Amino acid sequence: MPTESTLTAEIILIGDPVAHSRSPAMHNAALAALGIAARYRAVQTTAADLPARIAELRQPQFLGANVTLPHKQAVMPLLDELDPLAARIGAVNTIVRQPDGRLLGTNTDAPGLLADLAAAEWSPAGQEAVILGASGAARAAAFALADAGIADLTIINRSLMRAVDLAAAAAANQPALRARALALADPAVAEAIAACTLLINATALGWRDDETPLPDPPVGPQCLVYDMVYRETALLRAAAARGARVRDGRGMLVEQGSLAFERWTGRPAPRAIMWQAAFGVEHGP
Repeated sequence: MPTESTLTAEIILIGDPVAHSRSPAMHNAALAALGIAARYRAVQTTAADLPARIAELRQPQFLGANVTLPHKQAVMPLLDELDPLAARIGAVNTIVRQPDGRLLGTNTDAPGLLADLAAAEWSPAGQEAVILGASGAARAAAFALADAGIADLTIINRSLMRAVDLAAAAAANQPALRARALALADPAVAEAIAACTLLINATALGWRDDETPLPDPPVGPQCLVYDMVYRETALLRAAAARGARVRDGRGMLVEQGSLAFERWTGRPAPRAIMWQAAFGVEHGP
């Protein structure tokens, strides 16, 4: 196992805030398990510091980085190249340093979400979904569901124009997809949520126990309520009380992290070890 003195490579998490993240524990356990001489650390990065932080990644000791709120879109023009998925989504959560120092932006949130929905035995084909939020994480969810054959997609956001832009982008080149946008205060929100079979919280509301984007979501047993926050939240408790299936974001965190790990290292990710390190359990629900 590499020791601190023998570590030769670095991977960082870029965000604001990052102190809550389980990613360092998860990735460092995976690196150690495979005997890879690297370390993963979280680096608090403000918007003003972002350009310098990205420039730092060009140094040869870096394998790459993860990007979290609020930088998943702001980071894009600072990179040399985007893979096709990240370019379509308009958000980057993983940066891979190339051998020549060029930085490639990709997105593992979208396939990570689909993998965890599959683990929950939920298939997007022909379903009706509602996404709360229009951030980088919401963009990943919208494009993932659109590509997987969702029939009806509603984006709900406090800023209506951001929701309109995301709904239009997700529906582009998807002629069978019905997509619309609603402001959070719109009376039609309750009807859209009552009809959906998947409700995703892609906002940051939920990290603190008293926060929720919807105090009393009008969902029923036909709905899976999925919160990207990786713990039980007030939204999930309220949805469960109404008889809905609920799932937090732990599986998505491990899946997107595993896909990023494989891009940085070229090695299969030890998912069971990553689950154990991040959440103290051997595998996900």
